[in-house]
Amino acid sequence: MDKAIFRNFAINFTGLILPTFVSLVTVPTYIRLLGLERYGIIALVGVYIAYFAMLDLGMGIATENRISRAHLSNNELPIDRVFWSAVWTNLCTGIAGAAIIYGAALLYVHHMTSLPPALQGELHDSLPWLALCIPVANLSAVFVASISGAQRFGILNTSQTVGTFVEQLLPIAVVLLTRPSLPAVLATITLVRLCTLVALGVAAVRVLHIKRVLGPRLSTIRNLFGYGGWIMLTTVIATIMETLDTVILGMVMGARYVTYYSVPQNLVSRLSLLPLSLTRTLFPRLVACERAHADEIVQNSLSFLTALFTPIGIVAIFALGPFLDVWIGHDLSAVSSPAGRTLVLAAWIVGQSNVLRVLVQAQANAATLVRLGLIEVPFFVGCLWIAISSFGLLGACVTVVIRGFVDYGILIFLSRVGAKRVVPDMLSQLVFLVLSLVLANTVGSLALLAATGLLMLAANAGFSLYKSSTLRDMVLGVLMKLSMKRSA
Repeated sequence: MDKAIFRNFAINFTGLILPTFVSLVTVPTYIRLLGLERYGIIALVGVYIAYFAMLDLGMGIATENRISRAHLSNNELPIDRVFWSAVWTNLCTGIAGAAIIYGAALLYVHHMTSLPPALQGELHDSLPWLALCIPVANLSAVFVASISGAQRFGILNTSQTVGTFVEQLLPIAVVLLTRPSLPAVLATITLVRLCTLVALGVAAVRVLHIKRVLGPRLSTIRNLFGYGGWIMLTTVIATIMETLDTVILGMVMGARYVTYYSVPQNLVSRLSLLPLSLTRTLFPRLVACERAHADEIVQNSLSFLTALFTPIGIVAIFALGPFLDVWIGHDLSAVSSPAGRTLVLAAWIVGQSNVLRVLVQAQANAATLVRLGLIEVPFFVGCLWIAISSFGLLGACVTVVIRGFVDYGILIFLSRVGAKRVVPDMLSQLVFLVLSLVLANTVGSLALLAATGLLMLAANAGFSLYKSSTLRDMVLGVLMKLSMKRSA
C-alpha cells in the first residue's frame, strides 16, 4: 500500500471513529434530558432521513466517479458541468423529498400516532425542520462526493467531523438553556447541518477551482443517472439484506430474541468503520487508474486490511462477553455473546468483500452487483427462515456468515482481481479467527479467557509481521520515529 493511500485511510478512519467516541457520552445525556420517548422520536427521524436520502438517486457516487476521472486529466470544464448538473438535480430531488416526507409525516402525526397530545404537538412543530433536512442531505452528498473525487480527504473529514461534534453537543446546550422539546433539538440539528453544508460547498468550489455557475445539462444528468441509478439500486438491496436477519428473527422467534441479537450486532457493526475508511479512500483512486494498477492496489489493500482487521477481530471476540456482562448484565450477555462473536466473523469477511465490490463499481459494470443482489435476496430469505426455525439465534448468525463468504467468492470471480494472490492470505488469517471463536465460546474463566486472547493475539501478530511487508515497514517506521524522539 503506497503512502498516499495509507495517509488518506488514516484520515478517513480518524474522521469516522471520533464521532463514535463522542456519541458514547452524548447519547446517555440526551436520554436523561429528553426522556425515552423524545429520544426515540429523534432516532426514528434519523432513520427516515437516511431512507429519504436515497432520493439522491446515486448522484453522489456518480459525481465522485466522474470528478475522479476528470480531475485526473486536469480538465476543468467537465468538472464544472458535472458539479452543477449534480447540484441542481439533487436540489430538485431534495425539494421533492421534503414535500413527500412533510405530507406523509403530517398524515402520520394527525391520524396514526399514539403519542401523548403534548408530544404530538411538538412533533407537528418539528415537521418543517425535518423536511428541510432532505435537500440539505442531498446537496451534502454532491459536495462530499466532489471533495472525495478530488481526493482531498483532510478537508472533507475536518468539515464533517467538526459539524458532527457541534451537531451532537449544541442541542444539549440548547435544551439546558431552554427546555426539553423536539422543535428546539431538531431545529438546532438542522441548522448545524445547514452550516456544515455551506462549509462543504465552499470547500468543494475551492478544491475543484470552479469559477462560474452553470445551469443543468440534460445529457450530463442522463450520464450521471446511468451510473448512479445502478449504485442506488445496489444500496437499496444492500440495506434490505442487512436488515433481513433482524426482521425474520423477530417474525419467527419474537421481540425478545431481536434484543438478544441487535445488542451485539450494533456493537460489532462499529468494526465496519475500518473497511469503510479503506473503501472510501480507494474508490476515487480506482476510478482514475488503469486496470492493472487497480488490481495491484486492491491486492495490497486486502493484504493490509486482513493483517490489521484480524487482530482487532480477535480482541473483539474475546472481549465481547466480559464487556456485555458489565454493560447489559450477565443474563442477557450469556445469550447475546455467542451471537456477537459469530457476527465478528461476518463483519471481517464483509469488510473484504466491500473492497472487492468497490473495484467492480469503479472498473467494471455496476449493474452486475444489482443482478447479483436480486438473485441473492430470495435465497437469503429462505436460508434465514429455515436456519432460524431450526437453530434459533445461532442459525441467524451462521447464515449471515455463510452469506458473507458466498459474496466474497462471487466478488472474487466478478472482480477478476487474482484469486491466487488474495484468497490464500484470507484463509490463513481466517484460521486465527475461527480458532479464537471456538476458544472464546469454550473457556469459562475470565482470567483464562484473557490469557487465551493474548496468546492468540500474539500468535497472529507474529504471523502477520512475517507475511506482510507493508505491516513490517509500518511498524519499523513507528519504531524509528519513537527512537528519534527519545534521542532528541
